[in-house]
Amino acid sequence: MHNLLMEFLRYAVVGGLAFVADFCSLVAAQELMFENFSWGIYAATVIGFVVGLAVNYVLSILFVFTQAKDRGKGRSFGAFVVFGLIGIIGLGLTEFGMWVGVEILTWNYMVVKVVVTGAVLAWNYIGRKVLIFR
Repeated sequence: MHNLLMEFLRYAVVGGLAFVADFCSLVAAQELMFENFSWGIYAATVIGFVVGLAVNYVLSILFVFTQAKDRGKGRSFGAFVVFGLIGIIGLGLTEFGMWVGVEILTWNYMVVKVVVTGAVLAWNYIGRKVLIFR
């Protein structure tokens, strides 16, 4: 149980770093590229997602799922595909949350992104732990 808790804490740190990359990319894309488009926040969210996914994948392999039984599991093409598919479901949840927060609740997109990310973090960890690093 201790190992699982430590692994989740490492995942939370890695997720935090991936979130910073995601969030900064989202804001940069929205403010510099898509500010004048009604659909721009959703395109910017995808750009942020791709950057965050890449950071999360590399750091997860290097620092999170490091137990001897996990070594090599995440380094195959198939594992990357599953990693990405779990992330794409997370992206769908994120896009839905962004739509609810921005369009329905009329919150600032940056605030919505922070709130939605917390919920999606749990999905991403559980999905990746169960489907790749079991």
